[in-house]
Amino acid sequence: MLLNNISLKPYNTFGLDVVAPQMGVIQNKDDINRILEETKYPIYILGGGSNILFTKDPEYCILKNEIKGIEILDRSANEVSIKVGGGFNWHELVLWTLENNFGGLENLSLIPGTAGAAPMQNIGAYGVEIEEHFVALEAISLETGNILNYDHDICKFGYRESIFKHEQKGKLFITSIILRLTSDNHLIKSEYSALQEELKKNSIVNPTIKDISNAVINVRRSKLPDPKDLGNAGSFFKNPEIDRNTLQSIQKSYPEVPHYDLANGNVKIPAAWLIEKRGWKGKRIGNSGSHAKQALVLVNYGNAKGQEIYHLALEIIEDIKASFGIQLSPEVNIL
Repeated sequence: MLLNNISLKPYNTFGLDVVAPQMGVIQNKDDINRILEETKYPIYILGGGSNILFTKDPEYCILKNEIKGIEILDRSANEVSIKVGGGFNWHELVLWTLENNFGGLENLSLIPGTAGAAPMQNIGAYGVEIEEHFVALEAISLETGNILNYDHDICKFGYRESIFKHEQKGKLFITSIILRLTSDNHLIKSEYSALQEELKKNSIVNPTIKDISNAVINVRRSKLPDPKDLGNAGSFFKNPEIDRNTLQSIQKSYPEVPHYDLANGNVKIPAAWLIEKRGWKGKRIGNSGSHAKQALVLVNYGNAKGQEIYHLALEIIEDIKASFGIQLSPEVNIL
């Protein structure tokens, strides 16, 4: 289905009222090639709209992935492989796995977006990244219309990174993904202090995968605003990776700086800590600002333009660079 002059306000979690000249709603593979033949505009793929900042009206035909469905491919005593339509809502997928007692995605509860967009960003939270459970995906080339398959290694996963954000950016429409999960003997990951505090508050000593999911949901809701109430795209910036010399320099003024050791010898610092230290947390400029409960989240107070939010992000980036010598990078796609 090809629609003309469509407001994208309902389709982006910042709630920005921009207009696309065309939108193609994709419900099956055949829709893609048909729309590619009909449209005269370049293509932009929109998943759940939860990782995008529109700074102007896009001059694209927006492809909206509505391919749904879940299929169990194979199952053993301890593992199960599932195939999920690229347009399936991510959190609904997590809830489905819990209903079936399939483990692995519980730490990724309440992350907005779609299944097809998840490997592009290599989504992660509370000690888990999707690449740990990713097997392969099927995609259609927007250049040739051919069906392509990508296994784990081809995807070049990294921290919030994949080949789909670089060499293959904007070139593929992901129709389905395959994940491998546990069906028994689940590996419980509750190391993060926020999860431990939530479990302790509910007197849970030996958590199940459902307990972990509930804890993650409660923690996220306590810190992150609901886009239905306050427009946002979740964490706007990546947590920066720095070398130990930079860390030692920061520790001279801030010995309490939180940091996490990485396998390559560098360390990762929470971007939220940096932003909060510079006084941005809860600060509002016009119609945009940094959220009062989570500095990493930039919000639209109702009437912001994309350019306002973008300029706020640039101000924060410049301030952190000048104050700490650290370059913050957006996690959100800016268009």
